[in-house]
Amino acid sequence: MHKVVDVQMGADLMEANNAIARDNHTLLKDHGIRSYDLIGSIGSGKTLLIEAMVDICNEKGIKAGVICGDVAGDDDFKRVSDHGVTVENLNTGKECHLDAHLVDHTLEKFDLDKLDIMLIENVGNLVCPGDFWLGTDKRVAVVSVTEGDDMIRKHPVIFGLADIIVINKVDLAEVIEVDPQVLVSDAARVAPGKPVILTDAKRGRGVEELMAAMGI
Repeated sequence: MHKVVDVQMGADLMEANNAIARDNHTLLKDHGIRSYDLIGSIGSGKTLLIEAMVDICNEKGIKAGVICGDVAGDDDFKRVSDHGVTVENLNTGKECHLDAHLVDHTLEKFDLDKLDIMLIENVGNLVCPGDFWLGTDKRVAVVSVTEGDDMIRKHPVIFGLADIIVINKVDLAEVIEVDPQVLVSDAARVAPGKPVILTDAKRGRGVEELMAAMGI
């Protein structure tokens, strides 16, 4: 009986999340905003990719909003704020992922009529965020070569859910003796047909290609 109750509670939780996510999606669409959930481990380079993307958006006159999700702290928020975009910090307190309810409340802080895109940086984790759709148009899963060439094989679910897979920090591949093509092959197997973009966010390599794949 205990297991049956746990399963039902889990199903109810997911349905409640998805209902709010659908509302988030409708809200963003009604304001003409394209939205993206960036998922990846701590240190994969999500924040630096966002910084590079918002710089390009600023150059092109694309108005970006950013939500920086973390368990605690505002380090990423401060970094992104320096790039002259509208950004909000979102701390979960103890949860290892964002959920649609948290995002819903954070979206209330934005003037959505003034935005073209919304970039949401999820909490650094390759397991929990996969269960919680936030209401975005696309999910972008980021992995860096510094995490090893087995990360996609070890986390097939979240990469399988992704609309776009990013292999970041390719500039360091030779130094740490990791072949990015192993990650590319694994991505093709767990997420067939999905775009796989190689990036060096620090130097801007591949960022415009990533944005093109995202439809920005």
